[in-house]
Amino acid sequence: MTAAEDQVLALVNAQRTANGCTALSYSGPLTVLAQNFSAEMAVRNFFDHTDPDGKTPWDRAAALGITNLGGENIAMGQQTPADVMTAWMNSAGHRANILNCAYHSLGVGVYYSSTGGPWWTQDFGF
Repeated sequence: MTAAEDQVLALVNAQRTANGCTALSYSGPLTVLAQNFSAEMAVRNFFDHTDPDGKTPWDRAAALGITNLGGENIAMGQQTPADVMTAWMNSAGHRANILNCAYHSLGVGVYYSSTGGPWWTQDFGF
């Protein structure tokens, strides 16, 4: 994980413990999934959970052999981990993923580009 990705995990866990959930553990496979998707959104110039080929987060997870994906958060343009966490916590759907006590692991990906972004992805695992 990069420093920014590590900070997002720490910020997620601070929110979860403050709201009665256990902390999420780092997941290498979910991190690869998240990193790949952040890069794909940047390189292919789209911003959606479904890629231009029609693949969903669960399709992309299955292609990597991941069977425990529970949910995904994406964001674009926030410059720091604190900024992206504020945006996610101020969005009902994203906040629900972060505070879903059924999730046990997390992968975080961020992609920086000189032409926009950054693009952020969180992939939550059961």
